Amino acid sequence: MTAAEDPVKLMKQEVGKAAANLVKSGSIVGLGTGSTTAYTIQFLGDRLKSGELSDIVGVPTSFQSEVLAKQYGVPLTTLDAIDHIDIAIDGADEVDPQKNLIKGGGAAHTREKVVDYLANQFIVVVDSGKLVERLGSSFPVPVEVIPMAITPVINAIKKLGGKPELRMGVKKAGPVITDQGNMVVDVRFDNIDDPVNLEKTLNNIPGVLENGIFVNCADLVLIGEVKDGQPLVRQI
Repeated sequence: MTAAEDPVKLMKQEVGKAAANLVKSGSIVGLGTGSTTAYTIQFLGDRLKSGELSDIVGVPTSFQSEVLAKQYGVPLTTLDAIDHIDIAIDGADEVDPQKNLIKGGGAAHTREKVVDYLANQFIVVVDSGKLVERLGSSFPVPVEVIPMAITPVINAIKKLGGKPELRMGVKKAGPVITDQGNMVVDVRFDNIDDPVNLEKTLNNIPGVLENGIFVNCADLVLIGEVKDGQPLVRQI
């Protein structure tokens, strides 16, 4: 099977395209991070080149999305230069029935949270495998921590009943370092019954910059599925 015939890749492309098609001319767009939102950025560039879309600027949530935007011809701006974001498009690692999220598999959740919460409309793009009945079912909660505070933060998380693990690099010796120069602790909880309070509690630990629980933030979730070998997109 070639890459072009890969139904999972096609599904991600379709979800990314569906999200890109919701962007209107003249919009300030939050550009998320990850494999599916990479297609959104690509399709935004295609729409700009064709003239179907005009006068948009993007706010990147990571070095990855910044590089992709430049590659596909999406003009960029910064939070210092704008007073609002019209629409943000981003992925997620888990989505519960209330559209609460766990994000941060790519260690970009801090910047993503700033941009996504600022947006007038936040659209989440995922595949159906990211849907869960309860947050924390399959994915740990990423917590970004300043390096000097790693040990006390890990100890505090253990007291909350979490099982923390410092995220280590792949094809790299040592820990993952975020775009802000910090470390990421991935935390598993037996149950996340109250994601709203857990998000606040984690962020109140001295040394924690931000965590990957996103509550009361997502407006629309676009879900990609493959049925009978064909990519489909539905929404909640």
